[in-house]
Amino acid sequence: MNACTQPGCSGQILDGYCDVCGTPQGASATASAATGSATPAGADGAVSERTASFRMDSTPFGSERLAASSGVTRRVRSGSTRTRAARLGAGLTAVPPAPPVDAASAVMTDPQVPENKRNCANCAAPVGRSQNDRPGRPEGFCGSCGTAYSFTPKLKSGDLVAGQYLVAGALAHGGLGWIYLARDRNVSDRWVVLKGLLNAGDKDALAAAIAEQRFLAQVEHPLIVEIYNFVTHDDAGYIVMEYVGGVSLKQVLKERMRANGGAYDPLPVDQALAYVVEILPAFQYLHDLGLVYCDFKPDNLIQVGDAVKLIDLGGVRHLDDRDSAIYGTVGYQAPEVPTTGPSIASDLYTIGRTLLVLCMEFRGYQSTYLQSLPDPATTPLFQRYPSLYWLIAKCCAPDPADRFASADELRSQALGVLREVVAARTEGTALTSAASVHFTSPAVSTAGIDWSQLPVLRPDPGDPQHTFVTSLPAGEPEERLAILDGAPEDTAEVWLARSQEEVRRGNGASARAAAGELLKDDPWDWRALWVIGLAHLRTGAPAEARAAFNAVYQQVPGELAPKLALAVACEAVGDGEVAEGLYRTCAQTDAAYAAPAAFGLARVRAARGDTAGAVAALDLVPPTSRGYGESRRLRAEVIMAGQGVGLPALDEALRSVDGVRMDVAERESFTARVLERALVLVHGGATGGPVGPYAADEHSLRAALEQRYRLLAREAPDEAERFALVDRANAVRPWTLT
Repeated sequence: MNACTQPGCSGQILDGYCDVCGTPQGASATASAATGSATPAGADGAVSERTASFRMDSTPFGSERLAASSGVTRRVRSGSTRTRAARLGAGLTAVPPAPPVDAASAVMTDPQVPENKRNCANCAAPVGRSQNDRPGRPEGFCGSCGTAYSFTPKLKSGDLVAGQYLVAGALAHGGLGWIYLARDRNVSDRWVVLKGLLNAGDKDALAAAIAEQRFLAQVEHPLIVEIYNFVTHDDAGYIVMEYVGGVSLKQVLKERMRANGGAYDPLPVDQALAYVVEILPAFQYLHDLGLVYCDFKPDNLIQVGDAVKLIDLGGVRHLDDRDSAIYGTVGYQAPEVPTTGPSIASDLYTIGRTLLVLCMEFRGYQSTYLQSLPDPATTPLFQRYPSLYWLIAKCCAPDPADRFASADELRSQALGVLREVVAARTEGTALTSAASVHFTSPAVSTAGIDWSQLPVLRPDPGDPQHTFVTSLPAGEPEERLAILDGAPEDTAEVWLARSQEEVRRGNGASARAAAGELLKDDPWDWRALWVIGLAHLRTGAPAEARAAFNAVYQQVPGELAPKLALAVACEAVGDGEVAEGLYRTCAQTDAAYAAPAAFGLARVRAARGDTAGAVAALDLVPPTSRGYGESRRLRAEVIMAGQGVGLPALDEALRSVDGVRMDVAERESFTARVLERALVLVHGGATGGPVGPYAADEHSLRAALEQRYRLLAREAPDEAERFALVDRANAVRPWTLT
């Protein structure tokens, strides 16, 4: 036996091959830089060194370029700003960062509670108020129920709580008493917050209260203030929390009011939505743990830099807790809480109310509109942003079952509304596309969208029959319906599939009946209403379709598909004003909707004789859209069909199709139409600039038109048409004297 010739291989040649690396006898020596042994190319499906990209030349980059650089010895940039975008705003908008607040400067120099905020903790009666020019007593007994009250801080600077927390002073007064700033002497002197838990002489009651609240220490989420500890001091209990050195949204609103001369100055809608979108994962986290927050409001959301934190966990409780005290704020708390207790739905109610307070001066939210919303028909904010209204209306529905099912569901729709708001503000200049979890993208059509070109519902992967429904073979509706009749179980997806197949074959009654079976099981499944709307469109009942699609819009206000479908139905009914607004929203918001929505917007405007508006609508289609070429052709046709078309308009029409992919016959035919109109105008005495690349004089136009006719003759499908075009070319050719 001979030794293997491959470097680093200890094998022997046996029967013509190495018994270790498998190299044939006599093969040239090649070394693997990684292992020191050769590997057959493509062995065991692995990437061989002959096909791996590391064998290719690579353009020098970074430190490799230093040798060729002129004086560069260090990295110049710290990184792309695209990867360091602000967290707030979901990448859709910008929210000004809040500067950090120095902890020591936040301590109150004279900690007092204003008299107008002194109320009995037991019966809410006013206490500690001035009488006969005498200032109110900060401590005493309620004149209504006899309960003792005290608005004097129990801790002062220098107090050491639980042998660990050195008090710096009071920060604020809350529903459970004073909130203090302290340093944790056991953990690097970090700042912490002490919040009163219970102030009672009953030690057993105090111990029970602390035990009930210890679950808060298990809450760990980057958007939620961290609970460090529970301690007692002088028969009082305290929650020890993370210090969040920022500003609350209530403080932000107050500062905006101060800067606005005392008049309420709400946040821009996109910024308000950005705050809500950012904090909703914290609510989903709590709800997944079986906890409810109970008392959300602008006071309890802190912004630090470009991040936010949910603070004040004093009201957090278990979903199944029916004994603990319920904390809430008038104007934010859901109406059913006093009788049925807090729930996920009641948390979402507080979020909706908070969003509205951030967006507008919500006068009467603690009185006239305590359990309702202002009329959208008379509220400018809702008139400008209808989707925002439906988002808030669903959050704050009187029946908890009509609200969003989860914080995640609310966040999905809030993101969609945020995209709409930003797009309306920028008029679609930064048009992008965002995939929907509920719908596919619409088809592109210029002649008018019918039911078959609207977005399609995406199957729900959580449905037990999802695999069965999605594996149905393509075919005629009758064939697929026969298979669906053999479904192992009649689930929502099966009923939806049946209904959609009935729509395909034009049986509106059967389609509505199948969707109705789904609504019997789940009256809140808006997908059934979507298919019912399609069935009405399919069978020529646009008014009924409009009602169905409008209901879907109200349930998923962040989705564009219901808006597009509703616009189609409104256009068919003759409600052009509503259709125009919906088409414009879709066209400005999402690149996937830009073409079909812009075509609809152009149709509505052209129908009322607004040529300039129709052209502007078609200009909303971006060059990246698959409908861009069609939009340019349609743009030219709209200009040609306008009233009083002159030479400048003909020039614009011809230039509209520059660079658009068209076959020879189509392009030359359209150019000939434009030149024919231009020649008639010039004969009538019109003067002006060029028409496309052609001078606007009779000789130039005749020569160009003759050339168009002859090119069309070459493309003519039959002899008769070819001869006719040649005759037209001869007739229009410029006359000469030679």
